[in-house]
Amino acid sequence: MFLQQTAMDEIKDRLEVVNKSFTTPAIVTAFPQVWSDLLPDATIVPEAEVLDLAPQAHDLVIHAMGLHYADDPIGQLIQCRRALRPDGLLQTVAFGGQTLHELRACLGEAEAEITGGMSPRIAPMAELRDLGALLQRAGLALPVADSLPLTVEYTDAWALMRDLRAMGEANALQGRLRRPTARAVLNRAAELYASHFTAPSGRITATFDLIFLAGWAPDESQPKPLRPGSAQQRLADALNSREEPLPD
Repeated sequence: MFLQQTAMDEIKDRLEVVNKSFTTPAIVTAFPQVWSDLLPDATIVPEAEVLDLAPQAHDLVIHAMGLHYADDPIGQLIQCRRALRPDGLLQTVAFGGQTLHELRACLGEAEAEITGGMSPRIAPMAELRDLGALLQRAGLALPVADSLPLTVEYTDAWALMRDLRAMGEANALQGRLRRPTARAVLNRAAELYASHFTAPSGRITATFDLIFLAGWAPDESQPKPLRPGSAQQRLADALNSREEPLPD
């Protein structure tokens, strides 16, 4: 659960710099044993296609490490947005597109080499820019998106795959292979991993890309952008620079 714990610690740090007190928080998570420590008074909501969130019932909603598994991520954000009161905050954390790129490459190369084809093994995960754009689509104001790449070392690819299963991040794709993977494919993937992604310590490296999203339910008290053309000073004057016209 170290990744869940890391994500929770990061969310805690982000909440501490928000100049606002939250009285009715909710946390969407499949791991309440971890996330309940963040806000002991929070309502814990299980992950589901339809979230058990009442409209405008919360001033803070945290969607914790489940958005990358959702069939409809924009739908998840919209449901969270509807559960927020005006000027309520949504915080989400999920895996991003660079997560496990090493394992993805090695499994794909090994399967193509041994069987002549490829099957989906690691869920496609959105990039930072794509996830950030979902905040505005969900009707949230003042959107912010940032990422935290983590590099973790394991003894070998077998230890990594055992850990993924233990943390509940095994292959959940509908189109996944429905029979056990050939041992030759896994052995070859482990060999490729060791040859391409070994750290100076002699252990393999695995990347986990945590993406954090934050947005607010719109409210009249929030800062608004100025009307275009309403500036009272020229940018060139503020920068103490010479302004020259562009050539035709």
